Amino acid sequence: MSEYYNVAEIFGENVFNDAVMQERLPKKVYKRLKDVISEGRELDLETADVVAHEMKEWAIEKGATHYTHWFQPLTGVTAEKHDSFITAPMPNGKVLMSFSGKELIKGEPDASSFPSGGLRATFEARGYTAWDCTSPAFVRQDAAGATLCIPTAFCSYTGEALDQKTPLLRSMEAINTQSIRLLRLFGNTTSKKVTPSVGPEQEYFLVDRQKYLKRKDLIFTGRTLFGAMPPKGQEMDDHYFGAIRERIAAYMKDVNKELWKLGVSAKTQHNEVAPAQHELAPIYAEANIAVDHNQLVMETLKKVAGRHGMTCLLHEKPFAGVNGSGKHNNWSITTDDGINLLDPGKTPHDNIQFLLVLTCILKAVHKHADLLRESAADAGNDHRLGANEAPPAIISIFLGEQLQDVLTQLISTGEATRSLKGEVLQTGVKTLPDFMKDATDRNRTSPFAFTGNKFEFRMVGSNDSIAAPNVVLNTIVAEAFSDACDVLEKSNDFEMAVHNLIKEQATEHQDIVFNGNGYSPEWVEEAERRGLPNITNMVDAVPALTTEKAIALFERFNVFTKAELESRSEIHYENYAKAINIEARAMIDMAGKQIIPAVIKYTTALANSINSVKAACDADLSVQTGLLTEVSALLAETKAALIRLTEAAEKAYAVPEGREQAVCYRDDVKTAMDALRAPVDKLEMIVDKEMWPMPSYGDLIFEV
Repeated sequence: MSEYYNVAEIFGENVFNDAVMQERLPKKVYKRLKDVISEGRELDLETADVVAHEMKEWAIEKGATHYTHWFQPLTGVTAEKHDSFITAPMPNGKVLMSFSGKELIKGEPDASSFPSGGLRATFEARGYTAWDCTSPAFVRQDAAGATLCIPTAFCSYTGEALDQKTPLLRSMEAINTQSIRLLRLFGNTTSKKVTPSVGPEQEYFLVDRQKYLKRKDLIFTGRTLFGAMPPKGQEMDDHYFGAIRERIAAYMKDVNKELWKLGVSAKTQHNEVAPAQHELAPIYAEANIAVDHNQLVMETLKKVAGRHGMTCLLHEKPFAGVNGSGKHNNWSITTDDGINLLDPGKTPHDNIQFLLVLTCILKAVHKHADLLRESAADAGNDHRLGANEAPPAIISIFLGEQLQDVLTQLISTGEATRSLKGEVLQTGVKTLPDFMKDATDRNRTSPFAFTGNKFEFRMVGSNDSIAAPNVVLNTIVAEAFSDACDVLEKSNDFEMAVHNLIKEQATEHQDIVFNGNGYSPEWVEEAERRGLPNITNMVDAVPALTTEKAIALFERFNVFTKAELESRSEIHYENYAKAINIEARAMIDMAGKQIIPAVIKYTTALANSINSVKAACDADLSVQTGLLTEVSALLAETKAALIRLTEAAEKAYAVPEGREQAVCYRDDVKTAMDALRAPVDKLEMIVDKEMWPMPSYGDLIFEV
């Protein structure tokens, strides 16, 4: 029988949120903590002690026995070390349960064992986790029991950021400061804080766990390294928004329940375009909370899948030939009193503040297109970008017909006097209601699209943290706002100065705007003419982090130091090389131990069959002998390709770590991997299915 529950009652029940704090904390302590959260004040130890005690009592009531500082190192996943609440036993043999303000505020995980890009060595092991009180603590319930999780930032003993959270919080402070400057110039004296809000749409695949466990490539790399396309893929478009099968619906129900308890506002769920692909989207949250929530979403998707006999694949391209998975990062900036700075209103041409914000964003993205591209770069995303509804590698902005028309007016005359209006939708069916269309269409080939009152950065990979792209977005827009304020604050005629600045920025940065087909070859040529970078792979994207322009940007707003940027650059190169090395080793293992033996078994059986028939009668065996010849040739090609891949992988592994090694893996090892896959995929289409050593694409994506 299906389980029923009231969403409103369970939502946030495992979160130490504002309602819980208001109920449990003394009024003075609650107010001091709220001031810390809203105004960025330092939390005193006396207040922290009271908060820690009440947090512990609340968590114990939820069944918690341990607490952990939950942080996000540069590994792509979260990290945690659990400590119980118990203290030393008392003389009577019992124990006390305690949790101090010091333990709440600070933890000390080993910093040398996490990626640091040279910032930390084994003999420099100390690191600190610091409570991010703007993101509420929560109790996670699983097979280990209940654990109090405290979202934290993670830095080294010498203060460098070793995580995703610290730079994000720094960038949020930067855009808040510069946005408030801008608002004050327009006469806004009431807004006290501006926060970037994010709504990340999460795409994922589900496969049967028993079939998954028969694929070494999925186990070790998260994607299929071999696999021929089945007779049907996604060409019929029948999976997209189709009826959700019961097994998947039951899974989604459990995912939602888990997330709602943790205060994650999972709202939308549906089948995506590729078979076995699905999507979950939350309601917007402040950027750092959205980052935390997205990590919880990914963890929950994987954890719950196991309960339902499935495995969740978050790799950007787990299957060749069908859509990959992205994470559309919907970004906007909003004041504490509810003003969305990206809301154009009904007449955008009259909304001078919006037009300035818009042209500042054009400037930011145009100037730092390479950084934005780098923020979404990883080895998995290299397989995804450029087709099947994933954006191309060229960064451009889609504004739509309405804002494009306003921009054209500004550039040509210096003044916008009209805005295109939506029209009544004509369906041709009298019984259907009339309603107004939006003033512009959508463009799913655009990497950075304006979608009404926000920008959608569609390039982010499904397996990635959304912290990096939002750090870049916040910082580059903060810079553009700051530059605009520098000009406007010096002017004696604000109205004239703001109009001139809007026209100047619209004119100078119009090349970043493109409303057409991002997949067309013509756009590649046009983008080159416009001087827009076309960075097709992660290895070529990484240098954007350490240009003089990038270092100056991030140091100006105290988001990254030069050393932190250089460390991240090294980590990215190392991660790329390690990812390709693991894939190559998995291919070598599968080809040598599974595929080649299976094909030899098949050819032996075929040859024996041919010889038996020859001995028994004088039959026409041309088909059998032809097949044996074809398979034997492909087997020889496979063996030769396996030898070349083995040699290429050994050579690349011996190259010193860094860019040179990453380039070697990209140019030599990946090429050798492609050469090995080609004959194997052909063999899969010929060899008896009963002899093929692993589930096929059809087994994986159509039998979930």
